[in-house]
Amino acid sequence: MTDITKNEKEAWSGGEKPFVSSYGKLMMWFFLVSDALTFSGFLSAYGFMRFKYSHLWPVAEDVFTHFPFLKGDHPLLFVALMTFILIMSSVTMVLAVNAGNKNDKKGVTLWMLVTIIGGFAFLGSQAWEWGHFIHGDKGGIELPNHEIVHVVDEEEHFYSIYDLVGVDSYADDVNITIDDVKEALAQRPDLGIRLTDKSVVSDAAAQAYLNNAEVVLGANLIRNEYGHQLFANFFYFITGFHGFHVFSGVVILIVIFINVIKGTYERRGHYEMIEKVGLYWHFVDLVWVFVFTFFYLV
Repeated sequence: MTDITKNEKEAWSGGEKPFVSSYGKLMMWFFLVSDALTFSGFLSAYGFMRFKYSHLWPVAEDVFTHFPFLKGDHPLLFVALMTFILIMSSVTMVLAVNAGNKNDKKGVTLWMLVTIIGGFAFLGSQAWEWGHFIHGDKGGIELPNHEIVHVVDEEEHFYSIYDLVGVDSYADDVNITIDDVKEALAQRPDLGIRLTDKSVVSDAAAQAYLNNAEVVLGANLIRNEYGHQLFANFFYFITGFHGFHVFSGVVILIVIFINVIKGTYERRGHYEMIEKVGLYWHFVDLVWVFVFTFFYLV
């Protein structure tokens, strides 16, 4: 039998910690794993309903077409900007952790501040998107069977009901009835109604579909101008839950940022707390990638 070398004896003698990790880091990993399972459950439920009602489900490119201060449709451009902001904040968080490993207080302060600004920018963008989604974009029509249809032009692009009846969408107490829509539509033979099966009807056929229908403006937990009601419910719940995580992360970043300025971690001799909050921030960014994929791209 081959003699056991000294190094082999040391390797098997016990007392070694090949994966050294502090209690704080370990607990953060436990939390992130459990939180990942929670988000997985939400996204799985969304995916199930998305394919169960695929013929009624709104197309993201028809819903998220807005961009602040720009006219016209810009499908998913604003959401892409939000994603870019959050990913870049993850990069600045990496730089903050790297500076902490070098005990570079100035570097940690700078990159933590930039990360906080990025977090606020994302939250502000999400608040604007929520506000636009609640207010509505072009309006929808709910048929007696509760299906949502839309007015479209000759190229089958959504046409604003506000423009159709000549009403300012941001005027106070906007009230558009189905009779207003039918009357205005009768004067516009170039417009039609796109049904849930993606077919388009116009003229007398469109008028017939609008009998006993109702105009839906905006989206809430009860009615949704964009399509199936569950789309709005999942949108508010999943993006809101993620937004709460981002908000919590920003609050934690601010607390740690203040401690960095006060020299708390410099006196401790290490910046491990920056690594812990960095794990959380990267997790929030990674979850958004899945939310972006499931909600906006699929």
